[in-house]
Amino acid sequence: MNQRSKYKTKHRKVMLEYFERVSGTHITANDVCEYFKKKGTPIGQSTVYRQLESLVDEGIISKYIIDGNSPACFEYTGSVVPEDKDVCFHCKCEKCGALIHLHCNELVQIQAHLYEEHQFRLNPMRTVFYGTCNRCL
Repeated sequence: MNQRSKYKTKHRKVMLEYFERVSGTHITANDVCEYFKKKGTPIGQSTVYRQLESLVDEGIISKYIIDGNSPACFEYTGSVVPEDKDVCFHCKCEKCGALIHLHCNELVQIQAHLYEEHQFRLNPMRTVFYGTCNRCL
């Protein structure tokens, strides 16, 4: 655990509560800033980034870097250790930009095959399938 997590600030507490409420959703740092601004309790951008990185270091949220053109996304994972959690791949619509969680046993089998047969460990947090979502078809 990172030493930055030793301080339990008010901002950390309200951000954690926010992430718990939107569990299962990808959130950007800008989404966090906008949420608290609309709520009337703005949190500075540097504070948001600092708290996000601290929560990632603690394993409370996961950070996804989809591509070089999109902002990093964060997702609440709670106290679940990522290795014990369901593997989640992502699909990104090339038309509307939607990011879709993909929990798929077949892809987990492909991940296992890549490791067992080719000694290559696939990182699902950085694996994105590009195509067109159902809405845009």
